[in-house]
Amino acid sequence: MTTDMTKGSPMRLLVNFAIPLMIGNIFQQLYNFIDTIVVGRFISADALAAVGTTGNIISIMNSLMMGLSVGAGIVVAQYFGIRNMEKLKQAMVALADLILVLTIVMSLLGFILGPVVLRILQVPDKLMGDSLTYLRICCLGLVGMTIYNGAASILRSIGDSRTPLLAMVVSSIVNVVCNLLFVLVFSLGVAGVAYGTIIAQTVSALICMVRMHLSCRSLGIEHLDMKFNWDMIHIIVKAGIPSAIQGMLISLGGMSVQGLVNTFGAATMSAYAAVQRVDSVTIQVVVAIGSALSVFTGQNIGNRDYDRIREALHKTLILMMVCCFCLAILVLGFRSQILSIFLDPEEASESIRIGSVYLTVIGIAYMIAGIMNSYLNLIRGAGDVNASLLAGVAEITGRIIFAYLLVIPFGVTGIWLATPLSWGCGCLYSVVRYYSGNWKRQCLI
Repeated sequence: MTTDMTKGSPMRLLVNFAIPLMIGNIFQQLYNFIDTIVVGRFISADALAAVGTTGNIISIMNSLMMGLSVGAGIVVAQYFGIRNMEKLKQAMVALADLILVLTIVMSLLGFILGPVVLRILQVPDKLMGDSLTYLRICCLGLVGMTIYNGAASILRSIGDSRTPLLAMVVSSIVNVVCNLLFVLVFSLGVAGVAYGTIIAQTVSALICMVRMHLSCRSLGIEHLDMKFNWDMIHIIVKAGIPSAIQGMLISLGGMSVQGLVNTFGAATMSAYAAVQRVDSVTIQVVVAIGSALSVFTGQNIGNRDYDRIREALHKTLILMMVCCFCLAILVLGFRSQILSIFLDPEEASESIRIGSVYLTVIGIAYMIAGIMNSYLNLIRGAGDVNASLLAGVAEITGRIIFAYLLVIPFGVTGIWLATPLSWGCGCLYSVVRYYSGNWKRQCLI
């Protein structure tokens, strides 16, 4: 099912699109969420720290593929908005070609360079074995996640946010079953968790591929020519590389902060890993609403309907504020109970105490993230991808600088305070860019 966002009530379109996207994103994050529960409760707190420290490394590899998928999604949304199906088809093929080549390269690099990167991150010797095992298995299984991200991005760009939701629901169930089977029955430890994740991601990729094939037929798109179309590849790379670089920079910054966190010991590392998992789920509300605005902008920018885009922004900001307020109440009211899902209250009470402070800080600051994502996704959907990159640079630069400065007077709490301050940096740039009006001249097609 496709959705034309150039007609109808912006609020209704945004909500109808964002709800399945939000649920789908939450289920996608449940991969890591469930992995964390299984590792933290059924293996050990040290195993959780070992798996958690690999998160940013895997994120860097995924960021390149996701950035290209985002770029292709922007291009597809703009072509769909003006009903140019021939160019839309070329964009789909170009993305497939790029994913095939880059997935192979990134998987091999991650597998080979894993030990070096973990040493740079100052991973303790007692955690190195589990960290390396988990990282290498996930590297070899990148293909499922990258295919899912590419296919889901295209489906969302033509207004279908329900199929990615279905794919995530099914694959999350598969993930739970596989994780419990491999860890509790076959006693494979962190390797079992990694295998379960790879299998589940492959299932989600297959579901989206089947649906994308059916959607193409309904739009009259058939007989895809898989030859490299360098002109379209250039357009997608132009749109996607800034988003990829932004994601990679955020992950690199996260690695830098992870290295700082690691100096405080295993209890802090476990707390950080648990909170990252919680935040990766709760923040999906903000991400989904922002992504809905990005697709809305992409479909309307080709017709230069700026009044309609501006109206959608105002409605999005209202929706963001309500949702972020509810998130803050939820996180602040139940932070200890939420962390206890991942960590045993008796064995890891110190980690829960440290993590509760971190959750308090970011829970209060969710409104900043909401404002930032609203303006950022509008200019991204319009094709102003370089501005999106600069916003990401501002965010991650702020996070690193604030973390290393504030850790001196405030200890580990200074690292936690750096997160909302970095959101403020990205928010400031995005707002200024929007009101400058320069994004109106950045349409990609």
